[in-house]
Amino acid sequence: MAAGLGTRMRSELPKHLHPLLGRRMVDWVLRSARELGADPLVVVASPASADAFDGLEVAIQEQPLGTGDAVRAARTALEGRADHVLVLSGDTPLLTAGLLRELVETHRREAAWATVLSFEPADPRHYGRVLRDGDGRLEAIVEARDATPAELEVGEVNSSIYVFRADRLWPVLERLSPQNVQGELYLTDSVALLVADGGRVAVHKGGDPVETEGVNTRAELAAAAAALRDRVNEAHMLAGVTIVDPQTTWIDDSAVLEPDAVIHPFTLIRGASRVAARAEVGPHAVLVDAEVGADALVGPFCYLRPGTVLEAGAKAGTFVEIKNSHIGERTKVPHLSYLGDADVGADTNIAAGNITVNLDHATGKKERTIIGSNVRTGVDNAFVAPVRIGDDAWIAAGSVITEDVPPGALAIARARQVVKEGRGGKRHD
Repeated sequence: MAAGLGTRMRSELPKHLHPLLGRRMVDWVLRSARELGADPLVVVASPASADAFDGLEVAIQEQPLGTGDAVRAARTALEGRADHVLVLSGDTPLLTAGLLRELVETHRREAAWATVLSFEPADPRHYGRVLRDGDGRLEAIVEARDATPAELEVGEVNSSIYVFRADRLWPVLERLSPQNVQGELYLTDSVALLVADGGRVAVHKGGDPVETEGVNTRAELAAAAAALRDRVNEAHMLAGVTIVDPQTTWIDDSAVLEPDAVIHPFTLIRGASRVAARAEVGPHAVLVDAEVGADALVGPFCYLRPGTVLEAGAKAGTFVEIKNSHIGERTKVPHLSYLGDADVGADTNIAAGNITVNLDHATGKKERTIIGSNVRTGVDNAFVAPVRIGDDAWIAAGSVITEDVPPGALAIARARQVVKEGRGGKRHD
C-alpha cells in the first residue's frame, strides 16, 4: 500500500517516495517483498503517484478512503492469481524479508484465514491496538483514534502487515463500512469480521520492534535513516571494509565497497559509487556516482561528482572537486582544484588551484580538457576547453591555457611582470 499522501510529513512529495539511503521509502519495502519471492507484486498508488513505479504492476486508489479500500483497489490485479495475499505498508522501510518469512510460516502453520503481524514498541502512540481474549486469541484490532482509554493501555500493536487467504479477503472487503472517527474503510475491521465469522485469525508477534515501525513524520524518517545506515555500515564492516566512525558515515545501499577499503569519519557515499580495495576515502568526503580505484586516496574535504573515475593509486586531495572526469593511475590532484569534463593520463601532477573551464558560453555546451600522462602543471592554471595537453608537457604557474600544448613542451600563458622602481607606497591616480 503506497497511496497515502502522508500529511504529517508536511511535504508536497508523497510520503512513500521520500528518499532513504539511495532508495525511496517504498523501495525498501518492495525489496523485502522481492527477497521473500512475493509474486505477483502489485503497488497500490494514488493517481498522483501512479507513474512513479516503472516496471511494476500498479493499482490505483482513486480516492483516499482508507486501508480497506486500498487493498480492495488491488482486487482486479490479484484475484485468481494467488491463493494468499500478503499486504504490506509502504511506510515500513526497516522491514526485512526474514520477518516476512516468519509471518508467512505462521500463517501456513496455523491454517489461518488471516494472520496479523504485531509488535510491542516502547511507545504505542498512534498504532492500532491488538486485542486478545482470555485465551490469547485475537478478538479485534482497534485504531488508536477509536480506542477507549483501557484499550490504549494495551502495548501490543498492529503493524498494518497481514497475510490473508484470498478467498476470504475479497468477500470480507465488500462488507466494510466507515463506522469510525475518520469515516474510512479500515482493513483492521476485516480482521474482526473474519473472527466473527468463526475463522482462524492468527497473530505473529515480531521480535525487534524497529523492523515494523512505520514512518509518518520527518522525525521518524530521520530515525529510520539512522537505523538503515547502521545496517548498511555493519554489512560492509562484516565484509571487510574499515569504517572508522560508523555513526558519521552514510553509505547508500546501492554503493559497492571492496574489502580492505577504509572510510574515514564524516563521509557520504551515494548512488552507484564504487570504492576498490585499499582505497581510503575521507574524512569529510562526498562521493556521488563516482568510482575510486585500488589504493587511491580521496580527501579530506573532497567532492567527487557523477561520472568521476579515479584509477588505481590516484589521489583527489583537500578541497578538490571533480566531475565527469577520468583520472589516470597514480595521478595526483592534491589540493584546491576543480576538474570538470576532463581526461587526465597516468602519473600526472595537477598543482594547487587548477581549474578546467569547461562551459562554452557561446554554445552552452560542456567541452572536454585532455591532459596527457606525466604532465606537470603549475599553481593557478586554467584550461579553457576544448584543449589538449600532450604527454610530458609542463605548464608554467599562473597560465591560462587556451591552445593545445604539444608533448614535451613548456607552455607559458601569462602577462610579463613589470617592476617600476621607487613607486611603492605612493598613490597613483
